[in-house]
Amino acid sequence: MSEEISSPGVAAGRTAVPLDDIDRQILTRLLQDGRISVRALAEQVHISRANAYTRIGRLVAEDVITGFTAQLNAQRAGLGTSAYVTMSIDQNAWRDISRELRAIPYVEHVVLLTGDFDVLVLVRAPDNLALRKVVLESIQAVPGVRSTRTWLVFDEVRGRGATWTD
Repeated sequence: MSEEISSPGVAAGRTAVPLDDIDRQILTRLLQDGRISVRALAEQVHISRANAYTRIGRLVAEDVITGFTAQLNAQRAGLGTSAYVTMSIDQNAWRDISRELRAIPYVEHVVLLTGDFDVLVLVRAPDNLALRKVVLESIQAVPGVRSTRTWLVFDEVRGRGATWTD
């Protein structure tokens, strides 16, 4: 969702940063446990702590790692209603609309896509009333939004994600 044309450390026209086996092992362990200490991480991938710090710093600088976050159980945290909202938008309005959507409370994820709809938004709200307000009063009020369609989530599971090591 970044509006930057290129990231520091990445050659123009190139999207992937070269990763070696150690980098992939570091990513695997950080994705499993973002709170792992650098010391434990270094021991698990059989490198020095200094090397681990250097590699993590490089992965952050090259935008491979874009942040460290906690994984939230939305329902237990009081966000028991989740929905995907598909949107049709005016052509060339993506940048302004994405900026507006990111500022709306309960909007968790926003993507531009191809197909029947232009934008997909994940909303996690405390209840149906809050979801209704987000969709009808906030999202539909964004200039350039032509129409929305809301898909209520009944259940969700996390997928495996990328396989970084064999």
